[in-house]
Formats: sequence, structure tokens, C-alpha cells
Amino acid sequence: MTTTSAPGRRPPDGLLGRIGRRAYRRRGAVLLAWLAGLLAVLALSRVFGGDFSADYAAPGSESKQAQRLLEERFAGQSGATVTVVVEADRGVRQERAPVAGLLADLRAAPHVSRVDDPYTTPGAITADGRTLLTSVRLDVTDATDMPVEDTTRLVDIAREHSAEGTRVFLGGQAVALAEGGEIGSEALGLAVAAVILLLTFGSVVAAGLPILVALAGLAVSAGATGLVVRLVDAPDWSTSLAAMLGIGIGIDYVLLLVTRFREARAAGLGPEDATAATLDTAGRSVVVAGITVVVSLLGLFAMGLSYMRGAALVAIVAVLVVLAAALTLLPALLGYAGTRIDRLRIPLPRRRRRTVARAAGGGWVRWSRLIRRHRFAAALAGTAVMLTLAAPFLGVRFGFPDAGNNRETSMTRQAYDAVAEGFGAGANAPLLLVASLPEGDDTVLDSLRSEAAGTAGVASVSPARLNPGGDTAILTVTPTSGPQDDATERLVNRLRERTVPAATEGTGVRVYVGGASAQSIDSTADLARRIPYLITGVIVLSMLLLLVTFRSVAVPLKAAAMNLLSVAAAYGVVALVLEGGWAGRLIGIDTPTPLPPFVTVLMFAVLFGLSMDYEVFLLGRVQESWLRDRDDAKAVADGLAGTGRLITAAAAIMIAVFLAFVPSGSVVLKLIGVGMASAILLDATVVRLVLVPAALHLLGERNWWLPRRLDRVLPALHLEGRPDDPDDAPARDRTPVPAPR
Repeated sequence: MTTTSAPGRRPPDGLLGRIGRRAYRRRGAVLLAWLAGLLAVLALSRVFGGDFSADYAAPGSESKQAQRLLEERFAGQSGATVTVVVEADRGVRQERAPVAGLLADLRAAPHVSRVDDPYTTPGAITADGRTLLTSVRLDVTDATDMPVEDTTRLVDIAREHSAEGTRVFLGGQAVALAEGGEIGSEALGLAVAAVILLLTFGSVVAAGLPILVALAGLAVSAGATGLVVRLVDAPDWSTSLAAMLGIGIGIDYVLLLVTRFREARAAGLGPEDATAATLDTAGRSVVVAGITVVVSLLGLFAMGLSYMRGAALVAIVAVLVVLAAALTLLPALLGYAGTRIDRLRIPLPRRRRRTVARAAGGGWVRWSRLIRRHRFAAALAGTAVMLTLAAPFLGVRFGFPDAGNNRETSMTRQAYDAVAEGFGAGANAPLLLVASLPEGDDTVLDSLRSEAAGTAGVASVSPARLNPGGDTAILTVTPTSGPQDDATERLVNRLRERTVPAATEGTGVRVYVGGASAQSIDSTADLARRIPYLITGVIVLSMLLLLVTFRSVAVPLKAAAMNLLSVAAAYGVVALVLEGGWAGRLIGIDTPTPLPPFVTVLMFAVLFGLSMDYEVFLLGRVQESWLRDRDDAKAVADGLAGTGRLITAAAAIMIAVFLAFVPSGSVVLKLIGVGMASAILLDATVVRLVLVPAALHLLGERNWWLPRRLDRVLPALHLEGRPDDPDDAPARDRTPVPAPR
């Protein structure tokens, strides 16, 4: 296809411009390269792909040491289990034959290695004889390794044996995973994004480009995920996190690029030159924004946790693949779209469309002037709103949700409630005393059991069980309190600090307090100690990147403050829904639920990077106007007008993508979805419309102040504008703004 450019000398291309021009000219080869890359990663992932795995235990903690001993010396105790609860109105002893049939069918199911007999296990039947509790041992070490169809078969067996007067419930992580299911969150997010893009561009062709690029990036990164988990441990929810980011930022970045391409075409450039100009201007903003997200995700490595590193790597691969698609695949697609990018318009009259666009631009200018006149009040009001939203986070309760927080209609929730009603709340929070016995000396076990039984907060202690080698023993301690009660945490500390030392003093026996409740307590405390490293690392690296990008001291400081406000407000919204009140019921949380500490870590890393994206897009246009006219009031107005519709559409798409994950059966995905959607909404409204313009107007010329010594050593990125273009001479004026007085 022949292309023409505007008359006059074509300005020289920068690096990104050359990449865009080459991809435009060799569009067929680029498309084939992406197709070959997709087929290659899918084939490699099929042959060499690994399985998801995650160890949430705190490194070096007692619960981790207990888990390690169980895996090494008590293999039968360390595998995944399914809890079986039977309620019988006439009494479970009178229903012995039906229960025996149930247990026989469970033993015959795939991946079942052993089913305990509740009639011979002490404490397995309640005092009133109406409820029994037993365990199904699986031949997989982790519940995530259990095929969903085989877990579903176990659930079907339980339902088949439920009859009038007899109820059978199954609990455990494997059952929860089978019940959770997936709801096509990615497809739902893409559908909403397509509608927003159609309304933004008014053209099917223009709206389709961001969707195509995002889908291509998502497909390649999904294939590469299998190779990543072959090398590192990563949790299964990391794919959903990567999909959120890949779809969201992929569409956002291409939205910015297509908008700039249409502006270049409207200015008279031919399709090829418009593509190169787009990559040289908006492409630089996209690169900086993408690098900012990657830098934020790299902060997860500072946590020193294997599953955090794995989740971060999966997400980083998705971001980098989508970024590469925006810089190479999009120019190739523009080569095919060319002058036809505005084809297949939706039925909206052209005159009305132009009037609406002009009115929107004038509206942003008027809003900027309003904020300028009331900049002090706007800054105070915006800050007050964000702090008010953040306030519920002060009362948040950290911990790991369990089956008691599942939907009331789920079998795992019904099993949890039946156990709590029949055996007491502590039966859902058993603690394990794992004893390493030197030379098989088990004389201390009776003393250990006696001391534990006499400890405040203990309901019962089971007899010790020895492994075949006789060098390890397990005692199960049932608390009087539930798994999320503060009393259970106090009991764990009491056992570790008083009970165990008193029982083992001078014996050489090492006893570790473990179990799911102890692991949750240890992980929460461990993450709390590590969070400051993440926050410090992400903020410092992001500020350095913005310092180099905008060559300003005030911009990175202001951006860090605004982003911290956004994150804090999002935390507050998450804390509100976790209370289980009206807000929680909107997303399927109907009981007070603890906040998994790793969710706050993930949200901080991801949201800090995404919030920086909008900061880069807006300030890039503000700086462009400032360098051209040296008028700070006009620069703010131009920045808002130039990015208003763009950022609004981008934010709406990102919000839609995140909210699509709220209906998920996973509490973690619900919280990440609602937290990120809330942060993006606040960032695109309160922060961008009120706080950022108010701060820019308050600082005036000081926004762009840079010490002369730094000015000489920092590289010039020229985020927006083409400094080599003779018509853009003011953009080359890099004289530092005088130091503020």
C-alpha cells in the first residue's frame, strides 16, 4: 500500500519511531513472527511446562519447621486431606451401615489413599452421638494437584449418600477449589472494554485494535506462564493476576497510541509517518509506564517469599509481552488499517460527535480554571475524601480466610458450620505439636500431653502418634476458640513460650507448634515485618524513574504522595467489604473476614505501578505544553484537555477488567478485583481531577525545578514532543527553572 506524508521535510525518527516505521513496512513479517512466537511458546509449554505450587509458610518459622518434619518423617500426615462430616438425626451409631457404605465408596474413588474409621478413632463422634468427623487422605501432597473432576466425584458421592435425616458434607482445600470454578472473567472484562472503546473511538476498526493487541499479548504470556512455573514456584491465582494486568494495561496502552495516531493523521501526516510519530511520542509514555509497572512488581522480590517471586515473574512476563505487542504488533496492524482506521463507524452523527468532542475539551479547560481559583480548598477536600475512605483500614483484621468465610450455600461452609456446632469452634483450628525425638526416646510425650491439656484455651489433646521410624510424634491440640479468633493466636504463643519449654526442659526433644492456624499466624507476622522493605523499594525506584523522565524534583515527590493516598483509600474500601455488612454482601462476602496480608502486598505493588501510568500520561502532556509555552496554568489545562477522554476511557476499561473478577469464588481474587477497581476509580477521579491539578497550580513553576548539578548528569528522555523537529524548538530549551525561594 502506498502512503503519503504531509508536505515538507519529515522530522528524523527516534529509536521508537524507527521501530514503528520498520514494523509498519514489514507488517506481514511482524504478524508471522508473532504467530510463530505464539505457537512456539504453546508447544514449549506443553512439553516443558511446570505445575503451579505455592508454599505460604513463613520461612524459618515454627510452623514451617513442623511442616518440614511432617513431610520428611510422617509422609502419611503431610498429604492433602478431605474432611467428611456426617449428621444424623437418629444418631450416627444407628446409621452405621449407611456410613460404612459412604466410606467404602470414598475409598474406591480416584486419588484416595486412606479413609479413617470414625467408629474406632477417639473423639470422632460428638457426645450427643449426632455428628461424626473423619478424614479422607489423598495421594497428592498439595490440594492444587488434585484433579477437579476427581474432587467433584467425591462431592457427588457425598450428595448420593445424603438422605432424609442424614446429611453428608465435605470440607478441605481441594473441595473449595472444585466449588470455586471459573466464570470467564477475562471474556467478561474484554466485552465491557469493547463497548467502552466503541463509544470512545466511534469506529469498529479503531476500537478493535486495542482488543486484538491485548488478546495477542494475553495468548503469548499465557503460554509462557507454563515455562515460568517450571523454573519458579508460583500460586495458581498468579495467572488471574497476570490476565488482569495484561488485558488492562494492554488495552490502555494501545488506546493511548491509537489516539495519538489519529491526532497525527488529523494533523496531515500519512499513515506511515503518523505511525512513526505515534511511537516517538506516545510510545515513550507507554514505555515509561510499562517500566514503572515492572519496577513496582520487582518490589515483590524484596519480600523474600518464593510464591511472591513467582507471582511477580508471571505478571512481569505478561506486562513485557503486552508492551512488546504495543510497540511492534500495533504498528503492523496500523499498516493494514492505514487510512481505514475510522471505518465502520457506529451510528452517531458526525456533527454531533465533533460538537461533543469540542465541548469535552472546553469542559476540561473550564474545570482546570475552577481548580486554579480554589486550589487550596480543592487540595484539602480531595485529601479529606481519600483519608475518609482509607479510615476503615485502621480496624482491619489480618489473617487467612477459611471455609467459614465461604458462601453459605457451599458445601465447605456447611461442613465448617457442622463441625463448629458439633465439636466446638476449635475443631476447625486444630494445632499440631510435632516432636522430634532423639534416639526414639518417647518418655516425654505423656508429660507434653499433660502440660498441653492443662494450658488455658485448650479443649482437648489427642494421644501421641509415632511415625514408623519412632523418631517423630504428633499430638493434635484442639483449641476452645476458632481459627480466626485472637484467643487462638494467644494460645499458640502460650504453647511456644511456656507449655513446650516446661514439658521438654532438659530432655533434648524439639517440639514445634504447627498446623494451618499456626501457619496463618506465622505468615501474617512474617509479612508484616517485610512490608516496609517493599514500600521503600517500590517508592524509591519509581521516584528515580520519574525524576529521570520528567527532570523534576517535585513531580516524583507529588506522584508518590498521590499514589500512596490512592492505595490507602483502596485498602479502606477492601476493609469495608471485609466487615461482611452491606458492602461485603454486594460482592458475596457475608461474614466478617480477615484480610490476607499478601493481598495488601500485591495490591500495593500493582496499584503503585498502575497509578503511575495515569500520572505519566497526564504529566507528559502537561510537560509538553509547559516546554512549549512556559505557562503553568495553560499547561495544566492543556494536559487535562489532551488526556481527559483518553484517561477516562482507559480507567473505565481497567475498572471493568478488575470488577470482572469480583464474582470469582476465590476470596483473594474478589479482594484484588474490588481493591484495584476502587483505586483506579479514585485515581481517575479524585486524584486526577482534583488533587493533581490543585498541586500543579499550587506549585506553579516549581513543578519543573531541577538543581543544575542534577540537570547536567540526568539523561533527557523527552517524554512527549519531538526535540529534533525544527518546529518544536521550545521543547529543546532545557534551561532549569530557578530554585524556589
